[in-house]
Amino acid sequence: MARDWIRTYRTIRSDRTTATKGNSNVGSSGFSFSALCVFVLALLAAVGLAGVDYNNRGALAATAADSRFENETKGLTKCGVFRDCPACPQMVVIPAGSFIMGSPESDKEVRRNERPQHKVTIAKPFAVSKFEVTFAEWNACVDAGGCKHRPRDLWGEGVRPVMNVSWNDITRQYLRWLNRVTGQPYRLLTEAEWEYAARAGTTTCYSWGDDLGENNANCNGCKSRWDDKETAPVGSFKPNAFGLYDMHGNVWEWVQDCYHAKAYETAPSDGSAAPDKPGCNRVLRGSSWLGNPRSMRAAFRNRIFPDYRFKGYGFRVARDLPGARTN
Repeated sequence: MARDWIRTYRTIRSDRTTATKGNSNVGSSGFSFSALCVFVLALLAAVGLAGVDYNNRGALAATAADSRFENETKGLTKCGVFRDCPACPQMVVIPAGSFIMGSPESDKEVRRNERPQHKVTIAKPFAVSKFEVTFAEWNACVDAGGCKHRPRDLWGEGVRPVMNVSWNDITRQYLRWLNRVTGQPYRLLTEAEWEYAARAGTTTCYSWGDDLGENNANCNGCKSRWDDKETAPVGSFKPNAFGLYDMHGNVWEWVQDCYHAKAYETAPSDGSAAPDKPGCNRVLRGSSWLGNPRSMRAAFRNRIFPDYRFKGYGFRVARDLPGARTN
């Protein structure tokens, strides 16, 4: 099996195409997005996603992970969408590539902590949850005994993004449980990975352009039905070119990094997290239903202490892909 996907990988490496501006189906590294799909599906089969057994106090039964192509949106091609268990977040494989992180001086909304701009290279594909983690997904952890904290619900649970969870809750409870029941390396996104995933090949303030427009997201001023009132059910707006929903607005998303105001002066160029320090303020990205359009820009950085719970704070997860090769 492993030999099969290695042969597949070597074959599709020859199918590289030149990235062109505005072509969201090709990563900035020049790697064909359709070819990546073939590789990812072969890889997922090789690492045994189709037969993971779960034994966490009887909460999850043995299951076959869902790995398939999806064509959900006209003009948008996505691949490698899978779940590792019925209660797990649905994951989307993000291609390797490079991007410019931060804001240019020409951006009238630029803040000092978004400068200087710098190039970041994501060398390997990785997976990101298609939606923000929902109440249903968090409560599966609570019901299984993996999470002690049951967040307060204000407007309905189910497919609403979970909120009132701290960085400590996520890393000490939910992620430990998810890793244990799946046997897979789930984690928070790094700050660089988050911006790469949010931009999805664009260089504009938002993934859909520089203009806020109407009904593109849920924020205070986005002109949606939920603005400044409540969270929206996940997936209520159009996805970005990577097939990710709600990267702008709805709830702030915790990421792995410690916050440093001048982090970009010495930021890693490989997409890894900033140097860690126990108890440091942690970064949040993307803004929320309470936030203004400025804070919803792809480059905007927020931070707070790691045990803080708030009705505007949630998260999404990342997962490494064992065996993924460097481009």
